[in-house]
Amino acid sequence: MVDAMGDGVFTVNPQGHIVAWSAGAARITGYSSDEVIGKSCHILEGQNCKGFYKLTEFLENPTPYPWGICNQECKVLSKDGRELYLYGNVFVLRDERGAVAGAVGTFMDLTSFILAKEKIQVLEEQARSRDSFQQMIGRSGVMQEVFRRVRLAAQGDVPVLLTGESGTGKELAARAIHALSGRKDKPFFAINCSAIPETLIESELFGHVKGAFTGAIRDKVGVFQAAEGGTLFLDEIGDTSPLLQLKLLRVLQESEIRRVGDEKSIKVDVRFITATNKKLRDLLTAGAIREDFYYRIRVFEISLPALRERREDLPGLVSHFVAEGSKVYPRAINDIAQDAMQQMLKHTWPGNVRELRNAIEHAFVTAEGGCLTVIDLPPDIRMSTSSISNASIKEPLTPEQQAEGDQIIEALRQTRGNKTKAAKLLGYSRVTLWKKLQQFGIQGTSSQVR
Repeated sequence: MVDAMGDGVFTVNPQGHIVAWSAGAARITGYSSDEVIGKSCHILEGQNCKGFYKLTEFLENPTPYPWGICNQECKVLSKDGRELYLYGNVFVLRDERGAVAGAVGTFMDLTSFILAKEKIQVLEEQARSRDSFQQMIGRSGVMQEVFRRVRLAAQGDVPVLLTGESGTGKELAARAIHALSGRKDKPFFAINCSAIPETLIESELFGHVKGAFTGAIRDKVGVFQAAEGGTLFLDEIGDTSPLLQLKLLRVLQESEIRRVGDEKSIKVDVRFITATNKKLRDLLTAGAIREDFYYRIRVFEISLPALRERREDLPGLVSHFVAEGSKVYPRAINDIAQDAMQQMLKHTWPGNVRELRNAIEHAFVTAEGGCLTVIDLPPDIRMSTSSISNASIKEPLTPEQQAEGDQIIEALRQTRGNKTKAAKLLGYSRVTLWKKLQQFGIQGTSSQVR
């Protein structure tokens, strides 16, 4: 009966030498009973494997272990040199006088489970690496292209222009370029040009000398000098005046600055990255942007997509912000309800990733349990009824896609907008139907399908 068991069973004498070795123990370790009986239990030890090293201690003084050595994990070396992860129990055997007569042990092989778990952890880590890049999150094709262009920008030293709507992560992209570049050990400065009054921004950037203007009681070092050898990120560059653009152009072309009120120039070595949420070409036409300045800052452009253009990234972003929030707030959210995720997928996110982060922070304040539900979302997101419209589709549908879209609309009409029933009717999974609705720009609301 013992030999028929899958687990290994063995006994040892008071000196720790093996007395009996079951067929299961032989199958797991590769050692036959003839090879181990009479040998010390340390036979299974290797350089990194302690084997049954506690057995000797246990047999010499079993008092601290009244119930034996229970539920123990150990790593041993098989006959062919493989490391095995075993899980088992050892119990002392006593004679009629109460003296230690030896011990009996059982163990099972957990090696395949442990290795599988390690492999899953590696794959999860690889997946996280693919989906995140220098604190930017995204597995979508458009974000992978952003990551590629950020890497390219980091390899050179040319001016970079980051474009995209507010909240799309332009400063994160700028920091990523700096972190991957040869200037990573030098300073990184971020200046929002629209947040500083026009009368002060020149002094902030270039510095000034004592007496240059009322209130200039001492010399001041500007950001360009403070960022020497590093990177300067100028956000909202479209809000600068043509006069300031001319002075910035001189820095770009001559690599030198002149402090306000100073007569001499100072050489500077700074990487130039700018960003805007405006359409600079329209400003160029209107005369708000100098043409020479526009083409000088736009040597290498990276466009950051809006969140509505990469909806497949939303679940990953939500998980990321929830994990971040769990470290900051006393309340931990461990799960996200399906209705909450579906509602977030419906929303258009005009504030992009910044709005999403704020929504998750709102949920941490209102959530009562460990699950984020739809009622924990901000009202404007909770009440959002549609996120996709036909106008949002960039490419015209093919005849086959149009026919498939018509079938989906008809199925939704028949099921009165019930997506679960519509998916079943069409032979889709619910997830597939959601993707089709997004792809074809179908709202899926009852008002559309009637």
